[in-house]
Amino acid sequence: MPSLGADMEHGKVVEWLVKPGDYVHKGDLVAAVDTDKTVMDIESFQEGVVAEFLVDIGDTVDVGTPIARITATPAEVPPSQPPLTSGTLSPDARSPLAAQEPTPAHQGDEAGHPEPAVKAAPPVRHLAHTLGVDVGRITGSGPGGEVVRADVERAAAETLTAAAPEEAAAQQAPEMPAPAEARRVRSSPLARRLAAELGVHLPGIAGTGPGGAVTEDDVLSAVPPRGRPPREHVAEAPPSEAQRPEPTPEAAEEAPRRKRPTAAGGKAESLRQAVGALMSRSKKEIPHYYLSTTLDLAAAMAWMQAANQQRPVTSRLVPSALLLKATALAAKEVPDMNGFFTKGAFQPSSGVHLGVAVALRHGGLVAPALHDADTLTLDELMDQLRDLVSRARAGRLQRAEMADPTITVTNLGDLGVESVYGVIYPPQVAMVGFGKVLEQPWAHNGMLGIRHAAIATLSADHRVSDGLRGGRFLARIDELLQAPADL
Repeated sequence: MPSLGADMEHGKVVEWLVKPGDYVHKGDLVAAVDTDKTVMDIESFQEGVVAEFLVDIGDTVDVGTPIARITATPAEVPPSQPPLTSGTLSPDARSPLAAQEPTPAHQGDEAGHPEPAVKAAPPVRHLAHTLGVDVGRITGSGPGGEVVRADVERAAAETLTAAAPEEAAAQQAPEMPAPAEARRVRSSPLARRLAAELGVHLPGIAGTGPGGAVTEDDVLSAVPPRGRPPREHVAEAPPSEAQRPEPTPEAAEEAPRRKRPTAAGGKAESLRQAVGALMSRSKKEIPHYYLSTTLDLAAAMAWMQAANQQRPVTSRLVPSALLLKATALAAKEVPDMNGFFTKGAFQPSSGVHLGVAVALRHGGLVAPALHDADTLTLDELMDQLRDLVSRARAGRLQRAEMADPTITVTNLGDLGVESVYGVIYPPQVAMVGFGKVLEQPWAHNGMLGIRHAAIATLSADHRVSDGLRGGRFLARIDELLQAPADL
């Protein structure tokens, strides 16, 4: 069980993304883990064959506990196949492509050494796993024969077409109860966990997510009222208004207090407790100092508005992208703000991994990282920011995105907040806050006018820097925003 944050002590395995016998590369996604904050995908730290699982789905173990065994060759895999867990499909319950013989990528040569696996990025492998497609049988159309997302989606469509006659024949045959493994529904680990906790039948839910996937909102909307069976199990008609007994005053007063807490509410409460404990530790251990300045955004806003006129709506920039990029560049130039304070000493980071505070739908927040944010173009930063926010709210973050931030930014301007003073996320040494972009009076060269401006704040660790270095950092952000075309 890897550490997915400075405050993480344990995690719960909620889904296996591989099965015993699969060949995995370093960096391939192997499992989804539920922490006190969110559900995250974890990757393999080595290359080899998945021999066995050491932890069952639903087990909570401490950080550092082995959860799976990966061997160098297939010969070391136990001959007996372990029983399937709820996150694994049997070969006959998957699609026709997945049910065929093992691919050469998972076979070894006569000496027992595995042959090179098919070339595909971890997200593509995860998509193939979700759709029940074997990437080893796909001809890649990417550079060097790499399997890309379009290849997987095309193979899945071909599989469905090939399976259509069998499905038609199955509809004419006497209906038999399908095995549990065959009724796999596209859904996120968070949605499956909520369904299990709330007793909701996933196959009976119409998904509103990508490709008809069931989301946590779909699960919550399908929860029946307290004391009544699910809607599909009610045979009789509901009582009319005249037949319903009038609630007594005591019952009406007690009803709000008896409101059933949802699993999402419990998760949010757990998240708040974890964040609160970490912030309490931060305030006790880190000697904070605080600075603020008002950023002149006249040049940045004018440039952004002109640039957006030449762009389609889907690729237009927002002020947050400019603020994030300027912060990343300033952190690269002022290294005292970018790194970790561990074992009584400051360790500056060679890369700027910008943590971005994201509010979750059911309460609480997480701060995953935009890796090497100082090297990204504004368009790349916007694309990665959208992807990061959507996956954070869907509970599909990866380990590195939660463990790697070297400096964190929080932006509450969209909520109308004019300034925010953050609490440093240990072992980081600085946090930057941005408020709402406002039009306000501005005096320049003896002339008074109206300009766009925003308040930027800095919370920094006095063990590493002081007001002089912090002031230079904020001043550098302001300077970079005066030349937005160079960001």
